[in-house]
Amino acid sequence: MNQTGQPEGGYNSRTRANVIRLFYWNGAWVAATALMAFGPKFLWNKASVFTLLAVGLDLAVGAGMIVANKKYIAELDELQRKVQLDSMGITLGVALIAGVPFSVMDAYHVIPFHADIAYLLILMSLTFAVSSLFGTWRYR
Repeated sequence: MNQTGQPEGGYNSRTRANVIRLFYWNGAWVAATALMAFGPKFLWNKASVFTLLAVGLDLAVGAGMIVANKKYIAELDELQRKVQLDSMGITLGVALIAGVPFSVMDAYHVIPFHADIAYLLILMSLTFAVSSLFGTWRYR
């Protein structure tokens, strides 16, 4: 039963299961990425074999996360799918439009710091969150 006292349908159960699956895959990818990024320095003293294994693990878990995202989106209703895909499109556009000039500015030392990928990931995360919230609010 949900908060309104009505039994939950198959759609709500599938959506909940997909959200949980997506959460686990995202968490696994974050952990694999952290292992890949910090393992060479803190765990295996830059041994190439272990670093390559960590990269392979990160790529494999990343592929699983992509499949989980695809399944999640496929199971959404039309409106939720539209909000998600619009948010992804906006995020891709912002990343490309901001990322390329950011990289060029770093290459020509226009900015006083290194254009680390982490900055782009933060921008993408914030863009996706804001556009998702706006899209959800817009269609209420």
